Amino acid sequence: MGIPMASPWALQLTSLLLLLLWRSLGVGAQVSEGFQLHQPQDKVSVTAGETLTLICTTSGYGPAGPLKWLKGWGMGNETVYDQNGVFPRVIRAEPGFYTDFSIYLRDVGPEDAGTYYCVKFRKRFGVDEMFQHGKGTEVSVRAKPTPPVVSGPQHRVGPGQSVSVTCVSGGFYPENIAMRWLKDAASISAQQLRVTPGRTKSSYDMSSSVTVTLQEEDVRSQLVCEVQHPTLRAPLRETFQLSKVLRVPPRVRVVAEPPGPVEPNGTVTFSCQLEGFYPGEVSVTWLENGMEMKVENVSRAVETRRGLFELRSQVELQATVERNGSVFTCRVVHDGQEPLSELAALRVTVPAQEGTGGQSQGGSLLSSPALWLGVLLEKGLLGGLLLCLFKRMMA
Repeated sequence: MGIPMASPWALQLTSLLLLLLWRSLGVGAQVSEGFQLHQPQDKVSVTAGETLTLICTTSGYGPAGPLKWLKGWGMGNETVYDQNGVFPRVIRAEPGFYTDFSIYLRDVGPEDAGTYYCVKFRKRFGVDEMFQHGKGTEVSVRAKPTPPVVSGPQHRVGPGQSVSVTCVSGGFYPENIAMRWLKDAASISAQQLRVTPGRTKSSYDMSSSVTVTLQEEDVRSQLVCEVQHPTLRAPLRETFQLSKVLRVPPRVRVVAEPPGPVEPNGTVTFSCQLEGFYPGEVSVTWLENGMEMKVENVSRAVETRRGLFELRSQVELQATVERNGSVFTCRVVHDGQEPLSELAALRVTVPAQEGTGGQSQGGSLLSSPALWLGVLLEKGLLGGLLLCLFKRMMA
């Protein structure tokens, strides 16, 4: 009688029982002790926007359970990759190999800086339990500084006054950054560069200020903030036009044409000349004896080669006798400031009054010898009469 052949199902059940017995006797622990996890990278530096490569390999046989990549250690760690999860930024370097768990982390930024651990877990009572981990890879992300932003005061000042202009940039790593200020291509001194921690643990921000005393010529001058960093192939530059904060008030004068007295009912032109001002926003009003005049021709400012503006406003009027001595005022409002005023008086030639001719004739009569003789006789007779009266009174 032959020995009956065992069915395939019976053989599988027997193998499973032998495996469980083998593990219960501690053989599985011996196999797990032969498992090794290798994380060779101590430090890695990568530029923001690039792909980070993290290396992790294993050897030997390990217990059942997943392998994960963690950022940080302890309660605050973050799972970067899990065999059983979906992570859009992570790709397995060798997805078909169960001994190579290296990964690629795409499009890294300053927030990705930190220490990464390759960790092997084992299943125990249905829960993932940490079994073995690597020594950790410290990742630093080299980040380019943001384009510099330059800002100045919100108000304008005049020549001879000072303004402070500030340049800021941020989000860069490492912290060694340099910058300089230029005015019309020439370096100028500034306050000490200030570097402070940024919004993330591995980023920095910088700021620098420069003080400039403005002159009329600065209407076409500019400041340049130039930033240099190891991640940059060429410096970053940003300009600031000093004309944004400069105000040059106009020089105002009023002239009359013709300049001297005008014949009655003649024509005279008053001109208000504004020279060397900036910006070009200006309004001109004419007043006659304090009352605003209606001027039809409105003048516009014209830019000169220096970058400043000039303007001429004219008013033409009839020089009547009634207007003699009238005061004409040119009132100028530049860039919303207090009005500037210049004035001139109208002089009209006044004709001689009636009766002046008779007075002249009387002067001619007084110069006649006959008239003088009559006056003398009159005075002589009057004197004789007074003498007679005096003697009679004394008798």
